Amino acid sequence: MTTFDGPTIVHAFRDDALGEHDAVGLAAAIRRGEVSPAEAARDAGERVRAVDARLGAVQVHANGAAGAAHADATGGAFAGVPTFVKDNTDYEGLPTGHGSAAFRPRAAKRHAPFTRQLLSSGVTVLGKTRLPEFGFSPTTEYDGAEPVRNPWHTDYSAGGSSGGSAALVAAGAVPIAHANDGGGSIRIPAACCGLVGLKPSRGRVVASDLGRRLPLDIISDGVVSRSVRDAAAFLAAAETYRRSPALPPVGLVEGPSARRLRIGFVLDSPNGVHSDASTRAAVKETVETLGRLGHTVEPVELGMDPSFTDDFLTYWGMLSFLLGATGRTLGADFDRRRMDGLSQGLREEYLRNWRRTPGVLRRLKRTKEAYAASFRGLDLVMSPVLAHTTPPIGHLSPTVPYAKLIERILAYVAFTPVDNVVGTPSISVPTASTTPDGLPVGVMFAARPGGERKLLEIAFELEADQPFRRIQDR
Repeated sequence: MTTFDGPTIVHAFRDDALGEHDAVGLAAAIRRGEVSPAEAARDAGERVRAVDARLGAVQVHANGAAGAAHADATGGAFAGVPTFVKDNTDYEGLPTGHGSAAFRPRAAKRHAPFTRQLLSSGVTVLGKTRLPEFGFSPTTEYDGAEPVRNPWHTDYSAGGSSGGSAALVAAGAVPIAHANDGGGSIRIPAACCGLVGLKPSRGRVVASDLGRRLPLDIISDGVVSRSVRDAAAFLAAAETYRRSPALPPVGLVEGPSARRLRIGFVLDSPNGVHSDASTRAAVKETVETLGRLGHTVEPVELGMDPSFTDDFLTYWGMLSFLLGATGRTLGADFDRRRMDGLSQGLREEYLRNWRRTPGVLRRLKRTKEAYAASFRGLDLVMSPVLAHTTPPIGHLSPTVPYAKLIERILAYVAFTPVDNVVGTPSISVPTASTTPDGLPVGVMFAARPGGERKLLEIAFELEADQPFRRIQDR
């Protein structure tokens, strides 16, 4: 990987087969015969190579066989569209490293369940994207390796844990990429990189192997994209592959609804964390826009147990403990002593508090009752995605002493985890606001379980009213 030597905006948009298409637009061009799947894969590969030396987003490139596996696909919403899979999800023939230096990854023998669901849309997989160790961090940084950098300003974090996917999509290397979310890992990098990031309801897409084993499945798979219609098309394609019997169908959402909504909004987290000035401005500007569009928008208090943050931290620590205890299933040479400072700190914190586990699980499972009460009389709830804007590289590095690092993380990731615990869908959308350094700022909408249609419709409406900023225009 090329060593970074100065701040810059990095993007790959050019006059080639991909042009400025989103995934829906590129798939349409392929269906019309204007572009072949092979041309799209070739040009995407060239774009990735052009930007990745500065961004550090790619973990591994697919070999010829894997990369061409779907290059001639003729069916599916995204037939022939190049993409990447996040490196905590198995893709047959490619190693799965989970962002960790604690073991040597080995080639996966088969696709993960979600990989099969993603491939059913017809995409061409070009490789795998980087994530922080085991997806625990809201930034994609490492102890002893280059970070993933934000293409809007390479001194800053691309977010996490789906930071590699977000960086590639924001830079225009591919139009869409796989992401997953156990506490904000779709929505956080989407907000950092000016993208759309939808975390589906629990059960909307196929469960991950890890999620099935957890006492409370907090993980949802999805994508990050530059347009709302790509997020909508992905969800419709996923539903075509497998419809959840426990949730109302979404179908293909193609634009805003004429129905006006009642939307509650919060500026600060119920755990006591106050959002910063740029974040508050983004929420307030969105409130004004929604009001102008005819929606009823009012402040609301989120019902949350005061112990929620500590309980989620304990559960988070339990995941690190379990991964450390079972790591040899990932590689025979797994050594938990090589896990990074955040993983080690979470594990040690859990070992101090493990006796609380039964109570933690009971309280987390009860969170849905108080959270549901927050939606009484409302269609959606809007909030910041993060309590403050994208931090510079190093602020959340795993090399920061654990006590200081976890304090910084909890002051940053103050809004997203509740939807993972409750299983509600939520979406991060870009706003017109920026930080003083020109970085994107997102806002988040949450709905009741199964409410993805309302989320997509409101996102479509905001995108139509004020098209999202484009990195190639800066």
